[in-house]
Amino acid sequence: MDGFMRPASLPRPFLTPGVGVLMLLALNGLVFLAGRFLFGIGAVTNLTNQYPWGIWIGIDVAAGVALAAGGFTTAALGHVMHREQYHAVVRPALLTAMLGYTFVALGVCIDIGRSYYIWHPLVYWNGTSALFEVGICVVIYIHVLYIEFLPVVTERFLGRVSLPGPLARLDPLVERLLRFLDRGLARTMSVFIIAGVVLSTLHQSSLGTLMVIAGPKMHPLWQTPILPLLFLLSAVSVGFPMVILESLLAARSFGLKPEMHVLSGLGRMTAPLLGITLAFKMGDMFIRETFVHLGACDTAGIMFMTEVLVGIVIPLRMFLSRDVLKSPPLLFTASALVVAGVAINRVNNFIIAYTPPYALKSYHPSFGEVSVTVGLISLLVLLYRASVIVFPVISLPDRTLARAKYTVKG
Repeated sequence: MDGFMRPASLPRPFLTPGVGVLMLLALNGLVFLAGRFLFGIGAVTNLTNQYPWGIWIGIDVAAGVALAAGGFTTAALGHVMHREQYHAVVRPALLTAMLGYTFVALGVCIDIGRSYYIWHPLVYWNGTSALFEVGICVVIYIHVLYIEFLPVVTERFLGRVSLPGPLARLDPLVERLLRFLDRGLARTMSVFIIAGVVLSTLHQSSLGTLMVIAGPKMHPLWQTPILPLLFLLSAVSVGFPMVILESLLAARSFGLKPEMHVLSGLGRMTAPLLGITLAFKMGDMFIRETFVHLGACDTAGIMFMTEVLVGIVIPLRMFLSRDVLKSPPLLFTASALVVAGVAINRVNNFIIAYTPPYALKSYHPSFGEVSVTVGLISLLVLLYRASVIVFPVISLPDRTLARAKYTVKG
């Protein structure tokens, strides 16, 4: 390593050619999103009474929740298990989870026909509903994530409060508030970290319960009593690869040296997690004898094999290789395959495997649906970039940080 590692805001310009492209994609998505709220959900989507949900649930919500699992897996690793060497990736993972869950909540609000009733589950409780459990856990966990991020905010502005104009008289009050939050959070943060891990475990599995109760509407390749367990295992398995992917992309974007000693360790721990997921998935398939459906060579069979090979088998073999763990491009590829596999799994469960009892035609996402999904992802990336520039999220060696500050001033 090049000096002592500590979190710091990145002295980098926000606007780049890539950022410009992301801004155009986000703007395009926001235009269709405005159309959805002005003219109704049917004006933008191909959703029908037979297919009440599509990629906004399959990708924006179900896949988004799984891919944000890096927040609770790294929190458990760094804070609960006290693996100090992995603290460098805890804050970036926390930021990714916080933004990810925020956009998951937005995705749910967009997909609901009467979005102005999004507050109903908070008032009208139904303790026997799996969807209620998911909703309540997600709402609470979002608040927990923002509370966990507050120390980053206080660290950034503590002793540097300087409000403009007439608001300057409030500087001492804001400073005292920041110090109060900093002291209070330092004493209670362990409670929120443990709560975040528990809440994530609950709602990750309950998403699988939603599809179990779909009964015969689900294809036999995915309809299994242990689907909640498979959802939880896949979310835990994708947590570290998502952190690796985000870290390597951030290093490339900001011109930083990847912390391979940290990322290689995460990759090494990913292999047994993928192995456990594969064992349960294959064991369930052979116990229920659903492998007979693979011989049909239809869309369901092809997508199931793609999910297993791309998302589990190939990256598992790669993570077992020392050469892969030492190579940033190969480690990036292996992590990207796991991320893609989990995304395919959620699409398979919520879209491919689901067949309505009286479907008149198949579902295909509209251009508006794809535009909104791409736009939300682009907006999330833009917010991530802005956050790491403003707040001390990414850990840098002291020498690297000093050179970066000198370059910006020069």
